[in-house]
Amino acid sequence: MARSLAAVLLLMVAAAGASHAASPAELYWKIALPTLPMPGAIRDLINPVSSAASASKEDTVNNVFFLEKDLFPGSKMTLHFTRATAGAALLPRGRADSVPFASEKLPEILSQLSVPAGSPAADAMRSTLAECEAAPQAGEAKRCATSLESMVEFAASSLGTRDVHAVSTEVDRAGPTRRQAYRVEAVRPVPVSGGDMVACHGMAYAYAVFGCHTTTAAAYTVTLAGADGTKAEALAACHTDAAPRVAEAYKRLGVAPGSVPVCHFLPQDDMLWVRN
Repeated sequence: MARSLAAVLLLMVAAAGASHAASPAELYWKIALPTLPMPGAIRDLINPVSSAASASKEDTVNNVFFLEKDLFPGSKMTLHFTRATAGAALLPRGRADSVPFASEKLPEILSQLSVPAGSPAADAMRSTLAECEAAPQAGEAKRCATSLESMVEFAASSLGTRDVHAVSTEVDRAGPTRRQAYRVEAVRPVPVSGGDMVACHGMAYAYAVFGCHTTTAAAYTVTLAGADGTKAEALAACHTDAAPRVAEAYKRLGVAPGSVPVCHFLPQDDMLWVRN
């Protein structure tokens, strides 16, 4: 009889204990998606990099909007790549599921995770829980994934197949990046079979949490060169929907909502899941 995924994972964890131990996330990935490379957004949580430089919310790449027509080799824009999940741990599913994840349980959550009530970290967690509990947009499916397993399962369920892969923004600098001018060197469309995808955004929390939702945005992989020599393979998403955040972008850019696609780059801890 075929072993369940969980049973196989337990066997691999036990075997790893006698040698160079891989993380539970690496073991799960090898079982669930054995032929696919792990995106940097996950690798960086398994092998933590230096904390991201501090930046205001408006200073990050996902808050810099531009028109799709302006995304071409030779164009320039000022960007700051940051991570909402900097320093967060990617918890195994069993551990993540053992901790409550609800606004009404926040005092218990803070106690379990040794986060001081009233601290900036606690305030960020409160905001994340509220965002996770907010109703989805019309026609959208959403889930806040507190483990890699939960995220993969949501992506596969939403896309109707386990034959999926994930891509994320990759920056070649191990430490914090700075706000600077970048030049676009190349633009390549991300093939999106069936026209829809799942976007997962890193969220501020005591451990790694991803806000995932379905979307029909167009996506591009963009090669960027920074003024200080930083290189990036950045994901750009271009929207024509009327979500409040996108509607504000149309206003900033001075174009009618829904008339043309508006785009933004994804931070290093965001991912797009698409069918193979």
